Amino acid sequence: MIRLNQPQSAAVSYVQGPLLVLAGAGSGKTRVITEKISHLIKHDLYPPDRICALTFTNKAAREMRQRVGETLGKKKKGQARGPRISTFHTLGLDIIKREYGGLGLRQGFSIMDAADTLGVFRDVLKKSGPDAVAAAEATQWKISSWKNAMLTPQQAAAQAADPLERAAAHAYGLYVRALRAYNAVDFDDLILLPVQFFDQVPERVQEWRDRLGYLLVDEYQDTNLAQYNLLRRLMGEGGAITVVGDDDQSIYAWRGAAPENLKQLSTDYPNLKVIKLEQNYRSTVRILRVANKLISNNPHLFEKKLWSGLGEGDVVRVLRARDPADEAQRVVGEIVQSQRLGQGPLSEIAILYRSNFLARPFEQALRGQGVPYVLSGGTSFFDRTEVKDILAYLRLIANPTDDRAFLRIVNVPRREIGTKTLEGLATYAGERQKSLLESSDDLGLAARIAERGARRLQQFADLIERLSETAERKGPITAVKDLLLEIDYESWLAGQAKDPVAADRAGENVQDLLRWLEKMVSSREDCSLSDLLAQISLLDRLSGEDDDKTDGVRLMTLHSAKGLEFNNVFLVGVEEEQLPHKNSIEGNGLEEERRLMYVGITRAKQRLTITYCVQRKRYGDTLECTPSRFLEELPQDDLRWEGRKEQLTTEERQERGRAAIANLRGLLAGG
Repeated sequence: MIRLNQPQSAAVSYVQGPLLVLAGAGSGKTRVITEKISHLIKHDLYPPDRICALTFTNKAAREMRQRVGETLGKKKKGQARGPRISTFHTLGLDIIKREYGGLGLRQGFSIMDAADTLGVFRDVLKKSGPDAVAAAEATQWKISSWKNAMLTPQQAAAQAADPLERAAAHAYGLYVRALRAYNAVDFDDLILLPVQFFDQVPERVQEWRDRLGYLLVDEYQDTNLAQYNLLRRLMGEGGAITVVGDDDQSIYAWRGAAPENLKQLSTDYPNLKVIKLEQNYRSTVRILRVANKLISNNPHLFEKKLWSGLGEGDVVRVLRARDPADEAQRVVGEIVQSQRLGQGPLSEIAILYRSNFLARPFEQALRGQGVPYVLSGGTSFFDRTEVKDILAYLRLIANPTDDRAFLRIVNVPRREIGTKTLEGLATYAGERQKSLLESSDDLGLAARIAERGARRLQQFADLIERLSETAERKGPITAVKDLLLEIDYESWLAGQAKDPVAADRAGENVQDLLRWLEKMVSSREDCSLSDLLAQISLLDRLSGEDDDKTDGVRLMTLHSAKGLEFNNVFLVGVEEEQLPHKNSIEGNGLEEERRLMYVGITRAKQRLTITYCVQRKRYGDTLECTPSRFLEELPQDDLRWEGRKEQLTTEERQERGRAAIANLRGLLAGG
C-alpha cells in the first residue's frame, strides 16, 4: 500500500473547519477523498450514513464508491448503510423526490432530457421552418445559463440587454409554466429547485444538514453558481466540508463552471484552510516543466507548482505537418513504430484534439494501417431512436402527464393519428387543464374531433393503462416485454430500416436495452418503474458509462480526456484558431483555452508529441495555418521541433519507413 505524503495526510486528518485541497493534475486527489471518508468513519467523527461525497459524473461516483469499499472493507451484518457517494444531480433529485409537494410537483414527476426540452422550446416559441431548431437551441442554451446563474424569469427579463434577450426571458416564463403543466423538471432544475426550496422553507435546511453531515466535493473548480449555492446551504455556517479542485483544470465555462467559486469559498469562510498537493505521481519531470511554464501565464488565486520524482523523461517533440493528411500519416507512423518496439498496449496511446472534426484524417490513417482505435464522443446508446422510443413509452406509463413522451410515441408504430386530431386533442386538454393522455380517455373528446381519431386515441390510452397496471403488479421488466409484444415493435423497426443490416442493429439495441433494464432492476431492491427511469435520466451521455476495454488507440477531445492518463499522448492540431479556438481568443476565453492545453499536456505519463499543420482546407479553400501561440510559451529547451529547427536523422526516417512497410506486409499476409 502506498503511503500518503505529508500534504495528503494533513488533508485527510483536518476536520477543524472548511478545507480546500488544491490538487494539481496527477497528485492523488481521489485518494485523499477516499482516505478522508475512511478517517471520518474509523475515528467515529461521523457515522457512514452521514457522509456525502459529490462528483460530476456517474462514472466518477462508481469509481469512488469502489475505492471507498476497498478502503473500508466489507460491511458487517446489521451495520448502517455506507456513505452517500453520488453526482450533484442525483443529490438534487433525492431532495426533490422528498420535497416535491413543497415545490409544486406531483408524485411521479418526469425528468426531461435535452431533446425533450428542445421540443418544449419549439412549442413555446411557436416557430416552424428551417430556423425553428436553431432558435429553440439558442433559447435553450440561454435559459440554461440563466438557471445556472440562479436567475428567475422575472430577474432575467429585468436585466435583458436587447430584444433577443427580452424574447428569451419571455420564453423562459412560458417554459417554466409548461414544465409544471407536464409535471416535469429539466437537469438544471435538479440543482436550482432545491436551492429555491431551502430559501422558501428554511426550516427544512437543517434537517438536510443533519442527514448529510460531512460533505466532500471532487472537481470543485467545475461547480457553477447554482451548485455552489446548494453546497452553501447544506454546509451551513460551520462549514463541515472538504472540497478538492484545481483552477488550472477548469475547462467548462461553456456549461457554467465558475473557477471563481474557489475565491467565493474563501470569502464566505474566512477560516478556510488551504492545503496544496503539488507532487505529481503521473508524469515525468520534463512534461511537468512544460505544463508549469504554460499555465504560469494565467492569473492564479493560489499559486502552486507541480513536481515529480519520476525522472527527467523524454524531450517533448513538436512535429510540423504539411496538411491534415500528412499530420495523420506521421502520427500513425509513430504509433506503428511504437508497437514494433513493444512500447505498451494501444490503449495507452491517445490522440487528443480541440474539436471533433479534427479526428477524421486520423481515423482514415489508422484504418489504412489496420490499427484498432476507439473514438469517444459518438452517438450515445441512450440517444438512439429505438432506445428513446421505448424509454418514452416507459415514461408515459410511469407518468400519464408526460406530454412530451406522449407526442413522441403516439404514432410509433403508426396509428394514423393525424396532425388535425392531435391539434384538437391539445386544445381540448388545455381547456380542461389535463394531460394529453388523460384527455384521450375523456368522454367529452369525441364531440370535438373526428370519430376515427377519437377511437384510435382511446385505444392508445387503453394500451398505456394496461401496461401501467402490469408495471404496478408484475414489475417494470414484465411491462417492457408486454409492450414490445403488443406493439410488435421490432417488426415495425424492420419495416422502417433502410436496409437489413440497420434493422438487425436496431433490433439488437432493443434487446440490449431490455438486458440492461433487467440488470438495473436486479441490482436494486423494490425498483419501481419511476425509480428505473430516474436512474436512466441521470446517466452521463459523455462520460463513458460503458467502459470500452478494447485495446485500441484512444481518439478524443481535450474535454473528454480530463481525468484520464496515457503513456503516450499526441496533442494534434495545435494551431491558432484551433487551440486557442478562434471563438475564444478574446477576453477570458484565452485563459480557458490555455487551461485546455494544460489538461492535454498533463494527460501524458512518459511521452508527449505536439503536432501542427502548415495548411488546412476550409470550405473548399486552402488556408495557411500558424502554430499556436501556446507553443511559444513553452520552455524551448524541453522541446524538439522537427521540421523547423532540426530534421529527423536518416536512421530515424529509415526506421519509420521500415515499420510502416512491415506493418502493411503483415496486413496483406493476414488477408
